[in-house]
Amino acid sequence: QGELHKHCGASHEVELDSYKEYAAQIQPVRKPFNASQCGWEPFDKNNYKQLLGALDYSFLCAYAVGMYLSGLIGERLPIRYYLTGGMLASGLFTAMFGLGYFYNIHNLWFYIMAQIANGLVQTTGWPSVVTCIGNWFGKGRRGLIMGIWNSHTSVGNILGSLIAAYWVSTCWGLSFVVPGVIVAVMGIVCFLFLIEHPKDVSCSCTPSSSAKTFLNGASRCRIQMPTLNAKENGKPQDPEVQHLLPDSENCSVSLNSSAVLSGEGRHGTSAISFLGALRIPGVVEFSLCLLFAKLVSYTFLFWLPLYITNVEHLDAKRAGDLSTLFDVGGIFGGILAGLISDRLEKRASTCGMMLLLAAPTLYMFSTVSKMGLEATVVMLLISGALVNGPYALITTAVSADLGTHKSLKGNARALSTVTAIIDGTGSVGAALGPLLAGLISPSGWNNVFYMLMVADACALLVSLHIL
Repeated sequence: QGELHKHCGASHEVELDSYKEYAAQIQPVRKPFNASQCGWEPFDKNNYKQLLGALDYSFLCAYAVGMYLSGLIGERLPIRYYLTGGMLASGLFTAMFGLGYFYNIHNLWFYIMAQIANGLVQTTGWPSVVTCIGNWFGKGRRGLIMGIWNSHTSVGNILGSLIAAYWVSTCWGLSFVVPGVIVAVMGIVCFLFLIEHPKDVSCSCTPSSSAKTFLNGASRCRIQMPTLNAKENGKPQDPEVQHLLPDSENCSVSLNSSAVLSGEGRHGTSAISFLGALRIPGVVEFSLCLLFAKLVSYTFLFWLPLYITNVEHLDAKRAGDLSTLFDVGGIFGGILAGLISDRLEKRASTCGMMLLLAAPTLYMFSTVSKMGLEATVVMLLISGALVNGPYALITTAVSADLGTHKSLKGNARALSTVTAIIDGTGSVGAALGPLLAGLISPSGWNNVFYMLMVADACALLVSLHIL
């Protein structure tokens, strides 16, 4: 955005009223004033804010709408093919945006259509990968495993910023072409090596006496032990084993017997409908909770560099580098949320606890960050953990749990659809957050933080029913 519109007037006076204007200052190489160098047509006009906003919201709205459809489609197609196709298409449309630089394209609709297409095809990713991870790991350890796995989102945010920044001032087209090529190459790697389900490699759930049994989506599980009796051991069974045993005091499974779950496995069951997924207990509540949680997270993502620039009086590049600490805190927050939810066996309560702590932390951030750079660093890490912790937990372990909810009784495949509904609703908040911040910020940064605290409170309120 800084290259699409440059502030290169004679006075070089810049009013920091929005993130778009902040981004426009990123010019490591100073050039002599030249009207032809004042941006990329059509983004060089006075209405550049509206045009750049159209690019942002065309992507976010397409992503939110496409996500609802993506889950339904992904539930009916092989994950490997669906994910590979989405990654190849995503790489193509990302690179296509950058090709506008090399082919000297100045048509606004070219860039908007590239953003819309990219937003739609990127919706193939999240439901597919959550479904795949959910197939491999049972509920008992799913929170911690998915918390660690989910750190790739924050790492991707950091790497994406660094890769794009490397070429943005010299050849901004490469800032899109290179990431596009990387995504496409990884799509090929995914096609060659992704294993969707343990059954695809004949990986049966046959624990030894010291191993643990995971409910990973297989329709049958043969327990190869002489007798497995809850009373004989003198200690409670592992929760993951209890998922396979009936609620009987004299529960036992004899040699060569099979614990059979209803349904015919992922290949033999039908895919759930959209309305059927909404009827799963907790889907609507967690979807609304994520809407507000993602609103807060994406507001930070879009506006944090500008806030740091104004408060710490740092240049744009240093502010951008410092803002990545919010993502670092998010990595630890996601892992911590997963670990706590596994120990407590209460996903909703874990989310509620972190949301309850997040609201006052945001107020402290707005106050303490004015005390110096060191205080800002500490508050960035803490805020990142508490804001992104519930967001990470809901989009991973919670989605996987609801997609394999006991109310389904094994009669339908719902993991991909549930994940898409939850993340799609959250994406609505992702679009609203930066928009509201842009409208509120002229009245003062404190009001922006009040808006974020209200959003966190709303996230907590809509989830009270399931706490």
